Amino acid sequence: MIAYFVDFLLIALLVIGITAINGIITDGIGNKLFGRNKKSQFVNQSARIQTGWKNVGGSNK
Repeated sequence: MIAYFVDFLLIALLVIGITAINGIITDGIGNKLFGRNKKSQFVNQSARIQTGWKNVGGSNK
């Protein structure tokens, strides 16, 4: 019975691990193929919107 639980745990860890690695790999491939020059699109848009805003919070030493 203990061997069954050990086998079950090993298979569960392998399935979860392979799924996680598969997601990371496909995300990387997708970004390389379809991301092209849009990598900083949202950062640039955010900076454009925030021009002229006052800085609040933190200490400006």
